[in-house]
Amino acid sequence: MPSDHNENRDEQLTPQQKQAKGFSQQFAMAMELPFILVAAVVVGGGIGYFLDRWLHTKPIFMLVLGFLGFFGGLRDVLRRLPADDDGKSKR
Repeated sequence: MPSDHNENRDEQLTPQQKQAKGFSQQFAMAMELPFILVAAVVVGGGIGYFLDRWLHTKPIFMLVLGFLGFFGGLRDVLRRLPADDDGKSKR
C-alpha cells in the first residue's frame, strides 16, 4: 500500500508548483476556519438550548455554553494556524 507521506514528492516540484501548492493550502485553511468557529458556537448553544428546555430554565445554559463554544472554537482556530519560520505560532 503506498504511503501518503512521501518526502521526495515535494522535492520534485518546480518553484511555480510549490507556490501553487502553498496558495491552495492557505486557501483551504481560510475556507475551513470560519466553519470551525461557527460550528463550535452552534453546537455549544444547541446543547445549552436543549438543556434549558429540559430543565425549564431561562436561556442561561444556552448563553454559557454558546460562549464556551465560541472560546473553544477560537482556541481551535488559533491552534490550526501555521507557525512562523522560527517555529513560533503567529499569536
